[in-house]
Amino acid sequence: MHAWLMLLAAGALEIVWAIGLKYTRGFSALAPSAITIAAIAASLYLLARAAQSLPIGTAYAIWTGIGAVGVAIVGIVAFEESANLARLACIALIVAGVVGLKLTAPI
Repeated sequence: MHAWLMLLAAGALEIVWAIGLKYTRGFSALAPSAITIAAIAASLYLLARAAQSLPIGTAYAIWTGIGAVGVAIVGIVAFEESANLARLACIALIVAGVVGLKLTAPI
């Protein structure tokens, strides 16, 4: 269970760093760049630790799924990006894939 919590935290940090990229201004803004780089490092570290116990394909797919869905939702809520039916359906498919991978993982 500990590996799954690390993977969840890694995915949450992926959302932080992906959104942080929007504020780095090409890594010319110091504070947002430092936060983004720290979130990248922490996210990758937690992913690597989780992958010690979980199958790498499952861990990586779930990590990217959490990030993709999280960033898409933040984009819709905070940045007024499109929330049309097709986009929401695609987000739901990613969520279904992540849940399916979790349910079928051997650990």
